[in-house]
Amino acid sequence: MTNVLRQRAEHQFLHELDALAAQDTRTKPPQWKLSPQAVVTYLLGGKLDNGVEITPKYIGNRRLMEIAVATLATDRSLLLLGVPGTAKSWVSEHLAAAISGDSSLLIQGTAGTSEESLRYGWNYALLLAKGPSTEALVPSPMLNAMKDGKIARVEELTRIPADVQDTLITMLSEKTLPVPELGTDFQAIKGFNVIATANNRDKGVNDLSSALKRRFNTVILPVPDSLSEEISIVQSRVASLGKVLELPDTPPALEQIRRVVTIFRELRTGQTEDRKAQLKVPSGSLSPAEAISVMSNGWALASHFGDGVLTAHDLAAGLLGAVLKDPVQDRVPWQEYLETVMKERDGWKDLYRACKELD
Repeated sequence: MTNVLRQRAEHQFLHELDALAAQDTRTKPPQWKLSPQAVVTYLLGGKLDNGVEITPKYIGNRRLMEIAVATLATDRSLLLLGVPGTAKSWVSEHLAAAISGDSSLLIQGTAGTSEESLRYGWNYALLLAKGPSTEALVPSPMLNAMKDGKIARVEELTRIPADVQDTLITMLSEKTLPVPELGTDFQAIKGFNVIATANNRDKGVNDLSSALKRRFNTVILPVPDSLSEEISIVQSRVASLGKVLELPDTPPALEQIRRVVTIFRELRTGQTEDRKAQLKVPSGSLSPAEAISVMSNGWALASHFGDGVLTAHDLAAGLLGAVLKDPVQDRVPWQEYLETVMKERDGWKDLYRACKELD
């Protein structure tokens, strides 16, 4: 598995999951690999009695993770809601890995997602040869999760057309998937549940019906509260990505990460960190996920086209790409930020000049 570009959570963190399971003596819900308390420890990190260090997967409010895990221990499904880039998919994957030991039962929501993606399809060669049969039926990840008592994941639920979304209602409320072509149905076994993610501020989304909303407990994942918390998130994820991409062992300096995170926070909130100046807000989300992307891209530039040390010039290109999502609308807030904040801030002249050269 070492040659896999992106390992699934249950493979990448197998030693941590095994260490937690080895000393987990608390009660586990049916089919769960770990107890709810151990799942929260896996997500938030900590040191076990046997000395194994569990790395934090989510840096934020512990209570939110406790609510999410407790929801999955009931018959209610979980909806992780938030602005783009607030680790919804990341948390969803790690929850499925810790609970079921399998995060691969995934349905990616798009405008083209069909009912077959959520329910089942058919092998048409077998269907034509033998007619409707169990052998000709092609189960969806949702159906496999129901049969195996595992967690199914639905990413970007609000991207799915509204009439297709409502296909989930019977599965979530009755825990049953009818197959009228075979005159039968599949009933979920204990351990089955669904984690869905959705953006609450985005273009091209379809609102959930009231009936579907009632089938979910909603947990809103916020952007990080403090600058230091956001820096910690970006720093740990960039270091992890660097290992996977086999970039040189000189990760970006903390000060460079602080710069990018500060810029994103100030433009996102419409005010400087010291609250002394009000700023225009660009159209993009400028989330921690985008800060991670900017830092990783800058690190790759420095490694392959520089001396390996991340500089302001390496950051500038990524910054412009992240901020100027709309080249016309976003140019005004970006220019204002360059001239009124970045230009006047001590120690930021190099970044100001690098951004102006590319602007």
